[in-house]
Amino acid sequence: MGFSALDYAVLALYLVGITVFGVLFRKSQKTVKDYFVGAKNINWVVISLSIVATETSTLTLIGVPAIAYANYAHPEQGGNYTYLQVVVGYIIARFVISFLFIPAYFKGDLMTAYKLLENRFGVSVKNFAASLFLVMRALAEGVRIYAASIVLTAVLGTSLPDFPNLTLWSIVIVGVLTLIYTFEGGIAAVIWTDLIQLIIYIGGSLVAAYMLLSLVPGGWNEIYSIGSAAGKFQLVSFDWSLNLPFTFWAGLLGGTFLTMASHGTDQLLVQRLLTCKDQRDSQKALILSGFVVFFQFALFLTIGVMLFAYYKFFPLSSTLTSNDEIFPKFIVERLPHGISGLVIAAIFAAAMSNLSGSLNSLASTTVLDFYKPLINPNASDESLLKLSRWLTAIWGVILILIAIMARGWGSVFTVGLTIASLVYGTMLGAFLLGVVTKRANSIGVVVGMLASIAAMTAVKFYTDLAWTWYVLTGTVVCFSVGYVVSSIFPKPATGAEASA
Repeated sequence: MGFSALDYAVLALYLVGITVFGVLFRKSQKTVKDYFVGAKNINWVVISLSIVATETSTLTLIGVPAIAYANYAHPEQGGNYTYLQVVVGYIIARFVISFLFIPAYFKGDLMTAYKLLENRFGVSVKNFAASLFLVMRALAEGVRIYAASIVLTAVLGTSLPDFPNLTLWSIVIVGVLTLIYTFEGGIAAVIWTDLIQLIIYIGGSLVAAYMLLSLVPGGWNEIYSIGSAAGKFQLVSFDWSLNLPFTFWAGLLGGTFLTMASHGTDQLLVQRLLTCKDQRDSQKALILSGFVVFFQFALFLTIGVMLFAYYKFFPLSSTLTSNDEIFPKFIVERLPHGISGLVIAAIFAAAMSNLSGSLNSLASTTVLDFYKPLINPNASDESLLKLSRWLTAIWGVILILIAIMARGWGSVFTVGLTIASLVYGTMLGAFLLGVVTKRANSIGVVVGMLASIAAMTAVKFYTDLAWTWYVLTGTVVCFSVGYVVSSIFPKPATGAEASA
């Protein structure tokens, strides 16, 4: 059907509306604390939904349906519902974080996750972990912006097929619009726009699912028949291979450790937990988000199965360069006018909610973990707030440049998770050494982190280990090496370590 003037109007209304809405929060940003953790007066349910929106990027919205749609040599690689085994791990991890990490964060008036490491091990460990976060989050978010540009390119390509550098312009549009309201409104703008964007992308996805039900001859009965014959509804696999990502063991353990790292040590999501008024609200917000995420992934996988059935009746008119294109292609080419614009707006909602959170967390770590303690300890709150806004802008430009480079990196969903998983184990190992042991010291933690990075680099380039095992592997290396080195080379407990 193509993208019509009505679709463009719906998309433009969303893009302009959400940007203006976010900018309105500027007047509430009077201090750097307001800008990064807010006034701690937002209801925990809103923060919970913000957590869901923040961890849901375009990678999820177009990548997860692509996983269920595709045909793989092994069902444990995807092409079915086995990804939900990983999501069960997401839920388990939230309970672990709630009772292991969140109490530690609320012991002090922290504004970044890495301040916890400074309190336990000193400045050098905190700087190392914060540096890893900046590199990892920038690379991963650049991939996510590129994923959003795939969608916009599919949209604009129907009307402007000969327009030069369409992907480049798509990346810039997504990045700049999100940057505007994050620059102005800080964390309050991020959380409230997250809520609106979650409603839009869940609503848009439900509309797409409904349309698929009505477009497939025979409706759900036929979809179920086709999906069952192709093995699309397989939920659990007890295969013991370490090279397959979606087995029961890789899913449960891998998903648990991945989320312990992402939600327990990554400033992007820890920052949400710190905006809650107290520890209990933070715990409730995190646990609720896990069950919402499970529903969300089940919905996206179901859309992938529906797309598989739909294209059995109505074959593709052109070859896909990647399965990631299947959902955007369906939206633009097959949905009625108006609805197509709504669902595309939903995909942009997912992209912008994730990007806005990343921009704010990157700026907060840069200002609070590096600039203020290392460069200008006596900086006034007014100057820090101004610097925070400009660093948000600088990070926005950096992420756009990374997105441009990410065009040749491969499947956006797998690449995005792999980048994060390579570093997350190192960070989680360091945090566990700080929270669950008394013997660990700064020497051991630094050596453990270096060993973990070296080990995960070797795993990535010299083994076929599935990415779902990456965080667990990196964590075990960091924790075990760090503990052993701390035992061999005990350091006198002075300064920050004396209070541990």
